[in-house]
Amino acid sequence: MRVATADLISRARAGDGDAFRELTEPHRRELQVHCYRMLGSFQDAEDALQDTLLTAWRGLAGFQGRASLRTWLYRIATNRCLNARRSAGRRPAKEWNVPGVEPPEPTRLGEVVWLEPFPDALLEGAFDVPPGPEARYEQTESISLAFVTALQVLPPRQLAVLILRDVLGFHADEVAEMLDSTVESVTSALKRARAGLQRRRSPAADREPSPASGSLSEDAIVAKFVSAYESADLDALVALLTGDVFMSMPPMPLEYEGRDLVARFCAGIFGTDRRFDLVPTRANGQPAFGAYLRAPTGIRHGTGLFVLTLAGDRICAMTRFENSVLPWFGLPRSLPSR
Repeated sequence: MRVATADLISRARAGDGDAFRELTEPHRRELQVHCYRMLGSFQDAEDALQDTLLTAWRGLAGFQGRASLRTWLYRIATNRCLNARRSAGRRPAKEWNVPGVEPPEPTRLGEVVWLEPFPDALLEGAFDVPPGPEARYEQTESISLAFVTALQVLPPRQLAVLILRDVLGFHADEVAEMLDSTVESVTSALKRARAGLQRRRSPAADREPSPASGSLSEDAIVAKFVSAYESADLDALVALLTGDVFMSMPPMPLEYEGRDLVARFCAGIFGTDRRFDLVPTRANGQPAFGAYLRAPTGIRHGTGLFVLTLAGDRICAMTRFENSVLPWFGLPRSLPSR
């Protein structure tokens, strides 16, 4: 343990809140992302992070320094999240609530209705510490909506082991220590978790990779999407979609798979002379837009947030979230008339 860190710990143990903040602040963003991966909810992740820091503050006297402070904080955060998952009941899905628009029959009803987006603005500093050598996923992939959604279906303990081992790259013995378990138990849970995750994610394996964030390729398809959506040009919008495009809209359970069904859904939205303006942002490392419905008064009311998943020069998934998430992205609930 470095002298400076040891001094901060000593001061924090004596009740120095500033010393404790200096100790934990470098890890705050990555712990928040960890809690988000565990829980799939931005709000729940923030609650778990605060719980983690409070638990660490109260338990600092018990920190022996056998592991790093970062590892100790991950142990606390992981167990706080496991407790949250075990105590949370199945959350009710919401009913379709767009007046005058009747959605088509969905392909299926989604299992993960509590999913929430994570603002890219809060990812700054979250990936400063590179994952361990045993990590199997790029950090950008491991925050994507598809990955986080697939994680939520895993049993809580398998979920924790997979994130700690395959995303963060902790060694098996470190994970066993964090979970008060054995290496054998961790290895077994990881094997089952990998199999479960593979079953959820296999359809995406043959897709083209998404263009790099902020690249000309990404900018081009995003510009085409905005133009098509704002002008309600259904043909232009459909031309941007892959044949197996997938659309979901948590916390409503409706899920649509395939270009034809997604086109029917969008036709219903546009067909009532509803017109929108899109305000760009980013969520989960992906292009996102606040959607604002143009009212007869000229005011534009926020109706939700779209997050796009890209494959090559096409859109392979569209996720719509409710307008309650807009403030997390610095977006207003309404825009003035132009």
